[in-house]
Amino acid sequence: MSEWSVSEPEKLTFEPVSELHVRIVDGTVNVVGTDEGPARLEVSRIEGPPLIVTHRDGTLTVTYEDLPWKGFLKWLDRKGWRRSAVVTLAVPADTRVEVGVVSAAAVVSGIEGHTEIKGVSGDTTLLALTGRVHADTVSGNVEAQALTGDLRFNSVSGDLTVIEAGSSVKADSVSGSMIVDLDPTSRPTDIALTNISGEIAIRLPHPADAEVEANTASGSVSNAFEDLRVSGQWGAKRITGRLGAGSGRLKATTISGSIALLRRPPAEDEPLPGPRDNSVSGPGGTPSPGTPADGTTDKKVL
Repeated sequence: MSEWSVSEPEKLTFEPVSELHVRIVDGTVNVVGTDEGPARLEVSRIEGPPLIVTHRDGTLTVTYEDLPWKGFLKWLDRKGWRRSAVVTLAVPADTRVEVGVVSAAAVVSGIEGHTEIKGVSGDTTLLALTGRVHADTVSGNVEAQALTGDLRFNSVSGDLTVIEAGSSVKADSVSGSMIVDLDPTSRPTDIALTNISGEIAIRLPHPADAEVEANTASGSVSNAFEDLRVSGQWGAKRITGRLGAGSGRLKATTISGSIALLRRPPAEDEPLPGPRDNSVSGPGGTPSPGTPADGTTDKKVL
């Protein structure tokens, strides 16, 4: 095993690397997957106690001496040290990555291996990850784009925003909002979102293919699909039904937050849908005014 104590800006290289463990307090950590060359570490700024860097049997670890991975989300700097670091790592794309941040920003991109994120209060950005992703946060937000692997997310109050998500997203939160934009794939959709008071918005590809069940105890619902049924006018409301062949599954549940099911516009090489009756029956069966079927508006039940 090789070990370094880094207390000032420094650059190091390592080979081989198949696993990466990084834990940073206040600052920034950038992890980039590469196709060639040895793994590289650059510490461009550091304040407070030194970072301990170890390389053993293909595992590269960058952390503080008093900051373990186990129990990370409950860690407190009891000694009152002021600490901060800006760290950039380039590792082979198939590396398994674990990143923990406390009041720090994290960016992970181009990784094909399993990625695990833990954040106490720092925000995380995930770009073009093809492996499985598991993110746990207390109050930090997670923004992701172009994920093709399965995503698992757990948070207390952090928000989740996913653009061009893979077919499988499972998320739980207490008060954080969830926005999930699904990218069309050949795999059946598997979406399960649970919230207490946060809002949920899901945009599905065109054409969509899933069994849908969305519930809110006291929030509003918004639905852009004529094949789905909205029930309940006061209190609890549900959106249920089948889109396409119903090969996938979409389930969303919130207590007091709102739920919106949105539709992606057709791809450029697909014909536009013709005119349709988009009216919604109000209380007592009275038709409510319809809305244009242009894919940008929806039917709303307050």
